[in-house]
Amino acid sequence: MSKDNHHNDHPENDPNYLGLNVNKGIEQPDSVNEDSVKRFLSKRKRKLLPADEYVKGILDGNRTLLSQAVTLVESSNPEHQQLAQDIIIKCLPFAGNSTRLGITGVPGAGKSTFIEALGKHITGNGGKLAVLAIDPSSERTKGSILGDKTRMESLSGDPNAYIRPSPSAGSLGGVARKTRETIVLCEAAGFDTIFIETVGVGQSETAVHSMVDFFLLIQIAGAGDELQGIKRGIIEMSDAIAINKADGSNIEKANMAASQFRNALHLFPPTESGWIPKVLTCSSLVGTGITEVWDTVNDYVNRTRKNGFFNYRRREQAKYWMYESVNETLRNNFYGNPEIKKQLDGMEKAVLSDEISSFVAARRLLDIYFKTFESKDEKPE
Repeated sequence: MSKDNHHNDHPENDPNYLGLNVNKGIEQPDSVNEDSVKRFLSKRKRKLLPADEYVKGILDGNRTLLSQAVTLVESSNPEHQQLAQDIIIKCLPFAGNSTRLGITGVPGAGKSTFIEALGKHITGNGGKLAVLAIDPSSERTKGSILGDKTRMESLSGDPNAYIRPSPSAGSLGGVARKTRETIVLCEAAGFDTIFIETVGVGQSETAVHSMVDFFLLIQIAGAGDELQGIKRGIIEMSDAIAINKADGSNIEKANMAASQFRNALHLFPPTESGWIPKVLTCSSLVGTGITEVWDTVNDYVNRTRKNGFFNYRRREQAKYWMYESVNETLRNNFYGNPEIKKQLDGMEKAVLSDEISSFVAARRLLDIYFKTFESKDEKPE
């Protein structure tokens, strides 16, 4: 065997080794370096469109441009935030024409199945539905609705439904504000019903209540006291309670649970809207009671529109979110200030070691904050 062939052929290809054959190798491609990856990613980076193009796409019902606009709303990039605000301002005249329904319930209450059953009922009767989520713990869990999308297969594929996971980072206030802005975009896109799903039973319910017309609590009949573990505030906020999974051998338990909740509701003071909260039973699996739940929502909307409470509540919510936006911007500006970042740990340690009181520490930090603007002769952004 010659030296030239030595590098190309395997000994097994020698005539002495009949029946054996080893294919020649291929030339190895060049290794991928960081520069080529960056060039590749930069080519794939989506180019931002003018605000008017997003608005036109949203008004035309273009789902891709709607989703891109929602992504801009959720982004922390200042350029994206500015563009998102321009889009929202231009969409506002076309928003507000929907029924906003907040849905909450303890884990295991069957929220996903319920949302799909009610959602299919709405779209089946010619409605257009957007499902959004608020999840204060989404930085860790990525939002329950991400899992819900896999459970709501039928609704996910419905051309008249739009399902959007919650933002994956930020404070409850920030996530809630972005969800409220997303509502505006969805309404401008022609969705006449908006579901806001919230995870668990806690602080996020208050945020949801501040942006919806009707608040629905999903419950199930279980062992022991049905009211145990449900905060009084959640029941007070509820315009209706739906006892889910009322099917098969569970129907009697569901009816007993409904009776308990009705008795509990009598203990609460009359609602500001004049509406008496309803307790219903339903089965998302079998489909019973779903129509009655939706009829109850429509009944509430019609009554509150007639007595003026519906529009009053919308105006109060708008005022509330104006102040919330101011508070959040000031809070972010304060903690993002370089001088505050330098002093914060030291002040915290001084408070913990009882060197100064928390009030004195707060006052000093605020003095530092305002002095940074005095020295620059500028105001907080």
